Order: sequence, then C-alpha cells, then structure tokens
Amino acid sequence: MILDTSFIIDLLRSDNGAVKKAEELQKSSELLLTTTITVFEIWQGTMDIKNDKKRTAISELLQSLGLLVLDFDSAKKAGEIHSRLIKKGEEIDPEDSMIAGISITRGERLLTRNIEHFKRIGELRVESY
Repeated sequence: MILDTSFIIDLLRSDNGAVKKAEELQKSSELLLTTTITVFEIWQGTMDIKNDKKRTAISELLQSLGLLVLDFDSAKKAGEIHSRLIKKGEEIDPEDSMIAGISITRGERLLTRNIEHFKRIGELRVESY
C-alpha cells in the first residue's frame, strides 16, 4: 500500500484517524510504501521547521517506508492521467498525477485523505481512513 502525502502529514500531526489506521497497518503484513513525489512534498514542507529533532524524526519515518520512484512507465501513465483530466476541464496537481501513475503501474492501493483529488482516476484503487 502506498501512503500518500496527506496520510503521512496527518500521522505526523497525530490525527486520530491516521494514527488508528497506522496501528492497523502495523499489525498487518502489508508492505508500506511511499513515493519520491511524497518525499519531495513533505520535505519541502519541513524547510520552515527549525527543530532539528523534528526534521530528523520526519526523515526517519520516510526512510522506514519502501520507496517507489517515478520511472518511465509511471511517468507515461501520469502524463496520460494529467492530460485526460485537463482535457475534461478537471484540475489536478501534477504531483497527484505522478503519485497516481506510480500507484497504478505498480498495482498498489493508495492510502489518502484526499479522496476527491484521486476519485476521478478510474483505474486507481484508493483507500481512506
């Protein structure tokens, strides 16, 4: 299962739903993954954090997850998704298209709070908490 940016941020903020879902996932044997896109988004947000211990904890959390990259096939799928939605007049962040592309090409479910961002992508399997 791929952990989306929204889930990791909620987990770092001790959101009850995210914490409960994380506990469920820890009890399962499911491989927990994230993407290089999510690392980018989260690390960009840490630039204003002055507390080195907090930044180290965030880094350790990210490094504890399996990391999926935007490879050639994922990038092509992301481009298709982004183009299709834009042509339909539906805005989507390029980062969301890339995360969806990675999830689809790897056959992984995406765990996110932002169901609205991703539900327009029919072939993407999305789970919330």
